[in-house]
Amino acid sequence: MDYLTSITRGGTPWTPAFVTGINHRNCIGCGRCFKVCSRAVFELVEREELATGDNANWDDDGFDDDVAYVMTLADADDCIGCGSCSRVCPKQCHSHEPLTLPRA
Repeated sequence: MDYLTSITRGGTPWTPAFVTGINHRNCIGCGRCFKVCSRAVFELVEREELATGDNANWDDDGFDDDVAYVMTLADADDCIGCGSCSRVCPKQCHSHEPLTLPRA
């Protein structure tokens, strides 16, 4: 499988890994990924807005607040694959994958 690959200024091959998801169960809504991202990929939302499927019951999440916030993907297509968001995340909430190139 071939992935989108580039070369750093120093000549080292580099394969960017683009954000594909956020684990909302682990996210504490600290906003670090939002602050470090220059591409407006993330958005802070209330947990209750995500209350579907596995996220339907937040009672056991450990938060005492009436309103808790988590980060979500606003525009994953704008991600440039730098990985800064996962490096600053204290809870390792982000999932990344390299971009697979179509076969010619």
